[in-house]
Amino acid sequence: MTLTELRYLVNLDKERHFSRAAERSFVSQPTLSVALKKLEEELGVTLFERIRGEARPTPVGERIIAQARRVLAEAKLIEDIAAEGKDELLGPLRLGAIYTVAPYLLPNLVPELTQRAPRMPLVIEENFTAVLLEQLRDNELDVAVVALPVDLHGLAAWAVYDEEFVIVLPPGHRWAHEKALPAKKLAQERLLLLGPGHCFREQVIEACPQCVDAEGEGPRPHTGSSLETIRYMVASGLGVTVLPRGSIDNRPAEPRPPLPAVPFVPPAPSRRIALIWRRSFPRFAAVRCLRDAILHCGLRGVTWLPKEEPTFKPEAPR
Repeated sequence: MTLTELRYLVNLDKERHFSRAAERSFVSQPTLSVALKKLEEELGVTLFERIRGEARPTPVGERIIAQARRVLAEAKLIEDIAAEGKDELLGPLRLGAIYTVAPYLLPNLVPELTQRAPRMPLVIEENFTAVLLEQLRDNELDVAVVALPVDLHGLAAWAVYDEEFVIVLPPGHRWAHEKALPAKKLAQERLLLLGPGHCFREQVIEACPQCVDAEGEGPRPHTGSSLETIRYMVASGLGVTVLPRGSIDNRPAEPRPPLPAVPFVPPAPSRRIALIWRRSFPRFAAVRCLRDAILHCGLRGVTWLPKEEPTFKPEAPR
């Protein structure tokens, strides 16, 4: 039994006529008839009845034809998978991104990547850094956008951009017209932070250690579940916060005036955003295309790193 014989079988079921089935199969009628007779002998059953020039499937033939369709569909899937292996920009790319990047990067990135690689749709996951790295290692994701540094055991990293932190204030705050503020100033205010699990929370605490209480038990004030939640808390007058510049410059326009944002006194704290993937991931061209799309998607408020190279080169095919 061969796939070719199964295709003849399905084509004959479609046409119900040997001559037309042969034309559909691009073979002569004797070739198709001989192949199907051989298949019937191999299986030991009659697949078609010949009635007044029409070929009608027998009851067992109908069941075998249905199974043949499934077999041919699975065989086509194997061909498609192999084609994806030849063209690294063909097929979905499973992309993860941390919560403090995804809402501000993706609206710019998706249209740019769609234009560059129209046959490579994104399957997107937002999560904490630790979860995304675990999903990468478990082959549940292909690439992740996270902030460095991270544990790169078995992984490769390619830095994309740096992003400074800025201080965001309630409307009318006394610091709103300052040109820059030192980090120690924030100890005078209630600082609003993301909750535990967010790497950005730890980065802000590292940049503003004065805002940790004397017992070292963590930040004094309230926490929020997302940057947008914290932004609304600041707008209500509950306190001040520190946000990455990209989360300010890439928000959709709002009818209300934006909250005052003041930079830190240089050198300002910042974070480095990178693409992370398994070193064994075979579609390095997809990673490169993704990085190029990020570099050219019009993201604002960041400093690009176009000359950076991967921390580890992808593994060579064996």
